[in-house]
Amino acid sequence: MDHINPNDLSAVVEADRAHIWHHLMPHKALETTDPRIIVKGRGMRVWDQHGKEHLDAVSGGVWTVNVGYGRAEIADAVRDQLVKMNYFAQTLGSIPGSRFAERLIAKMPGMSRVFYTNSGSEANEQAFKMIRQIAHTRHGGKKWKILYRDRDYHGTTIGCMSAGGQDERNEQYGPFAPGFVRVPHCLEYRAAEQGWGDLSGEDYGRVAANAIEEVIIAEGPDTVGAICLEPITAGGGVIVPPPGYWERVQEIVDKYDLILHIDEVVCGVGRTGEWFGYQHYGIRPDIVTMAKGVASGYAAISCVVTTEDVFDTFKSKPDDPMNWFRAVSTFGGCAAGPVAALENMAIIEREGLIENTRKMGERLMGNLHELAERHGVIGEVRGKGLFCGVELVTDRHSREPVPEAQVKAVAADCMAQGIVIGASNRSVPGRNNCLLFSPALIATADDIDAITASVDEAMGRVFG
Repeated sequence: MDHINPNDLSAVVEADRAHIWHHLMPHKALETTDPRIIVKGRGMRVWDQHGKEHLDAVSGGVWTVNVGYGRAEIADAVRDQLVKMNYFAQTLGSIPGSRFAERLIAKMPGMSRVFYTNSGSEANEQAFKMIRQIAHTRHGGKKWKILYRDRDYHGTTIGCMSAGGQDERNEQYGPFAPGFVRVPHCLEYRAAEQGWGDLSGEDYGRVAANAIEEVIIAEGPDTVGAICLEPITAGGGVIVPPPGYWERVQEIVDKYDLILHIDEVVCGVGRTGEWFGYQHYGIRPDIVTMAKGVASGYAAISCVVTTEDVFDTFKSKPDDPMNWFRAVSTFGGCAAGPVAALENMAIIEREGLIENTRKMGERLMGNLHELAERHGVIGEVRGKGLFCGVELVTDRHSREPVPEAQVKAVAADCMAQGIVIGASNRSVPGRNNCLLFSPALIATADDIDAITASVDEAMGRVFG
C-alpha cells in the first residue's frame, strides 16, 4: 500500500483485471472495460477509483454493512484486540468471545449457546451437522432428513446448496448431498401458480404451511428431523410470510418433533426492525445461524446459536467418546470478529438504530408504494424494516415477470445516477424480476428519498 499513488490507481485496476476472480459476475466484459474499485466509504456512501460518489442502498452489495462505513470505534477496538491477542482456536476461550456471546444471548430469549464460525455458509453447514448428529444420538440414525423451502438460500457450499431453493444458483454444481427435501415457498403473490387459486392472508398462510406437513407425511415423519427456513426469504424475492404461516409452522414443528433451524444470515442484527427476524413472529427456534450484520463487515464472523436442549445432546453420554460435536472452525478462533461484533451491537443500541430501521423502513415502503401508483410495471411491494423488494411484471393482471435483463437495466441506470440498488439475478428460473433494497440502519429520510427518486427515474427510462 505504501507505493500506491491515490491519484493514479491504474496499476490497481490492472492488477484487479489480471488477478482477481470476482464474486457473482461474468468476467468477459472486463476484457474491454475497467473493473470498478471501491476506495473509500463513509456513512451511507462509497467512492470508486474515479472519485464518483455512490449512495449504497444494499449495505455493501450483499446486505452486510448494517452500521455504515468508516466506524473508527470498531476499527480501533479491533486494532487494540489484535495487538493484545489476535487468535487462538476455540478449543480454548477468549475475552471478546465470551463477552459477545453473553451480550448476544441476552437479545435471544430461549437460546443459550454460541458456536463461532467465519461465514454464513459455514454456520449453516455446522448447523446441518448438529442436526445429523442429533439424529444418531436421539433417534438411532432416523430423522436425518432436513427440509428447506423453495426460493430460500442458505449458502454456497455443496451442503448448503443441497438445501438451496434457488435452482439457478445450484445449476452445474451437483450432485448434492442426500436427505435435503424441498417444501413450497410462501409467496402469496404467486399463490395461483401453486394451484391455490385466489387464497390470501391467513387462509393462504396456513395452506402454505400445511404444504410442509404434506411433505413430512410423504417422506415419513420418522425420517424428518429438521426444517431450515429464512424468517423472510432474501435473494429469492424478499418474501414476507403471510399471517398465519409461522404460527402453523410452529405447530407442525412441535407435532413432528422437528428441530427448527432459522437462518438469520441476512435478517439478523436489526435488518428487519427487530434484533432478529424470527422475533416478529413469536416462534421458538432450536438453532439460529447468523453472519453479515453481526459485525457489519468490519471483521469476519458468524455464529450458530442453540438452545441448551440442543447443546445437552452433545454431552448426554459421557462414556461415549463420539458423543460430542467433533467440529472446528479455524477462523472461528479469531478475536477480531467478536470484538467487532461487540462494538457493532453497542453502536446499534447507542444510536437507536432498531427504532430508526422501523421508521425509515416505513418511509421506504411508503415511497415504493407511491412509485407503484406511477409505474404499472410494479406488481407488488414487499418488505419489513430496511429490507424491501419490488416485483416487476409486464402486466398486473397476468403477473408475467419482466425479463431479468430489464431488471438489471433499472439497477444499472440507478448506478449511473450514483445510487447502488440490488436486483435478483441468476437465482429462480423465470423469477429474477425483483429490485432489492437494504440500506444501512443509519439511513436518513433524505437517503431513502434519494434512493426511491433514482428508481423512479430509472424505471421511466427503462420502461417508458
